[in-house]
Amino acid sequence: MIHDDNNNVSVAVKALKIGTKIRELRTKHHYTLQDLADKTGLSKPFLSQIENNHVIPPIATLLKLARALEVTLSYFFQDEVTTQKVSITRKNERIRVQRRPHHGKEDVSYIYESLETKKRDKHMEPFYVEFPLIGVEEMNFTTHEGEEFLYVLEGKVEFRSVDTVEVLEEGDSIYLDSSISHGFRGIGDKPAKAVAVIWSKP
Repeated sequence: MIHDDNNNVSVAVKALKIGTKIRELRTKHHYTLQDLADKTGLSKPFLSQIENNHVIPPIATLLKLARALEVTLSYFFQDEVTTQKVSITRKNERIRVQRRPHHGKEDVSYIYESLETKKRDKHMEPFYVEFPLIGVEEMNFTTHEGEEFLYVLEGKVEFRSVDTVEVLEEGDSIYLDSSISHGFRGIGDKPAKAVAVIWSKP
């Protein structure tokens, strides 16, 4: 993981490109903010915050934006693209995205890194995720079309849906239909770490 301040700054700058890419795609499609709000179900103020890099969007929000803007989720993390059948992403190539100190309720409530940043038009999106220790009231519940898989590497993760609460420990995994409202949080005495794979319906 990244600890020194210079690296944190450079990674943060990389992450800020997400908002810029969204604005460029919206302009390319000749969409107004209201058009994009109508297509995604996200509010205009929230979209404006994302485009101006004031908010780091959760993965589920990026999925909605990717669908509306006709790109894959990986588009937001790519610096270079390959058409090769095999793609290698080195640890130092991963983009770390984490919430800001003064995050809002809609801001990302976990830390994530895209584990594949180069391959075009892939069907799965793998992420390394860290879940901080937060209260239930701080959880963000999301929905999106598709399915997701999460494997716990360290710590304990609490999964919540409308009618289910499950605690996942190291070595446990969960596979779910992402169209149900759901959320995760770290519990116990240390933040939890996991690998998540997301598939979004075309």
